[in-house]
Amino acid sequence: MNRLTAKEEEVMELIWQAGPCTPKEIQALYPTPTPHINTIATMFQSLERKSFLTHRTAGRGYIYEPKIKKEDYGRGKLKLFVNKYFGNSYMNVVSTLVSEEEVSREELLEFINKLKSE
Repeated sequence: MNRLTAKEEEVMELIWQAGPCTPKEIQALYPTPTPHINTIATMFQSLERKSFLTHRTAGRGYIYEPKIKKEDYGRGKLKLFVNKYFGNSYMNVVSTLVSEEEVSREELLEFINKLKSE
């Protein structure tokens, strides 16, 4: 999966929220000061080149839609994160979450029991 810049990811977040859309519709979702429409249109083209978007003709313009689900992108980002910061060990991630008290032992045991019952 291609990597996105921070700005591309920001635009993709809005596209995932909006669903099929135009650059103008995404521009309207930005708080002020909004990026110029040409900037957003360029982002759309970049996202399409990276295979995150596809388009179809609608009148004189295009309607763009995501080719990749947000959840799939998140899984890919998680894999990269775990590989980069935790030596590709998900157990190291869980251990860190428990030791930093982000996940309680009780929550972890509850999750293990849930896995056993499936």
